[in-house]
Amino acid sequence: MIKRKSLDEYKQGVLAGNRVILSQAITLVESNLNSDAELAGKLVQELLPHAGKSIRIGITGVPGVGKSTFIEAFGSLLLEKGKRVAVLAVDPSSQKTKGSILGDKTRMEKLASDKRAFIRPSPSGSTLGGVSAKTREAMLICEAAGFDVILVETVGVGQSEVAVKGMVDFFLLLMLAGAGDELQGIKKGIMEMADTLLIHKADGDNLPAAKRAKSNFSNALHLFPLGENSWAPKVLIGSSQTREGLHEVWNTIQLFQDHMIRSGWFEKNRADQRLTWLHESVQAILGKLFYSHPEVKKMLQRGEKEVQNGKKSPMTFARELTKIFLS
Repeated sequence: MIKRKSLDEYKQGVLAGNRVILSQAITLVESNLNSDAELAGKLVQELLPHAGKSIRIGITGVPGVGKSTFIEAFGSLLLEKGKRVAVLAVDPSSQKTKGSILGDKTRMEKLASDKRAFIRPSPSGSTLGGVSAKTREAMLICEAAGFDVILVETVGVGQSEVAVKGMVDFFLLLMLAGAGDELQGIKKGIMEMADTLLIHKADGDNLPAAKRAKSNFSNALHLFPLGENSWAPKVLIGSSQTREGLHEVWNTIQLFQDHMIRSGWFEKNRADQRLTWLHESVQAILGKLFYSHPEVKKMLQRGEKEVQNGKKSPMTFARELTKIFLS
């Protein structure tokens, strides 16, 4: 049995910005143990009035675009501006071992060593978009601990970034210049979701190509209709090595936030996201209850082979399992 702190110890530790207790609180909400679920739920409820004051930024891009390098450089810039920065870096989990590399802390060494920053790698498991199922709770806890900027790094798997877009205020897509249509093709579907595109690694010999890419992407974005929030996405170029263009990224985010607050979209978006969180939570709780039901488990063991062999329709078997669960 894992020894947990009391609700008050977690709450006071988080509100005091104690990074050790903050980590333990996130571990609590990420836990799959039934014994932890009730305490985690109470803690999130207690911290709710102290959260919601940050700007939440989702960062995505193809593997190799330099997401971790960008976050380290951009996070350091924000610290210089007097901000407190939390990074929720979600690593891909192995589908075979359910293990995860969790290497972001080593890749963001400078940021990780600064007391004004907090980096939390979380395995994504089988969650859509590579975002941990508990990322929303982790964001809320970080906000209650006093972090002004929450950066959520995704695994960059393509179409499933919808999951991230649905929990942040601002969505930043990192691109590479001259990476070829095959590589960039993955991202065409989410270009419409991005609030800003950053052509990354725009330094040295890459700079002319980055400038051409900026022009091409700007032209392409003009063909997309404006979203509900009536924001026209920007295309920027920048380098984490030289830090060129990073100030412009932050200025754009502030411009976006001001625009959204004035139009009323900012709070509307947050309200919609809370409703999504509710429905996702219901699905997660029901799913857990369903698969832990003794009769369902027995029937699954007997029937899965028939589904695999094509002898039984997955939909028919799902209905049979659901009937057993509901009875």
